[in-house]
Amino acid sequence: MNLSTHLGRFRLIAFLEGLSFLILLFIAMPLKYGFDLPEAVKIVGMAHGFLFVAYLLLLVMVKVDQNWNTSLFIRSGLVSILPFGTFYADKH
Repeated sequence: MNLSTHLGRFRLIAFLEGLSFLILLFIAMPLKYGFDLPEAVKIVGMAHGFLFVAYLLLLVMVKVDQNWNTSLFIRSGLVSILPFGTFYADKH
């Protein structure tokens, strides 16, 4: 992964955003509702929110830089709201 390109940075942020989403869904949310620890969601949620915004900004940069068509751009945006979506998209 080449971090000197928009695409390389996008792939890294996509991985981190996907990971933070899974941690939020499968660790932080159960801690909040199962063990009354809302701090987990606050911390992980804030990190995930930052990574999600970074994902969307880099997605726009990659669309322009790589001349992605509108369909690929929209699909790449939509996969970020699905669990495991960014991992699936990166593989394909």
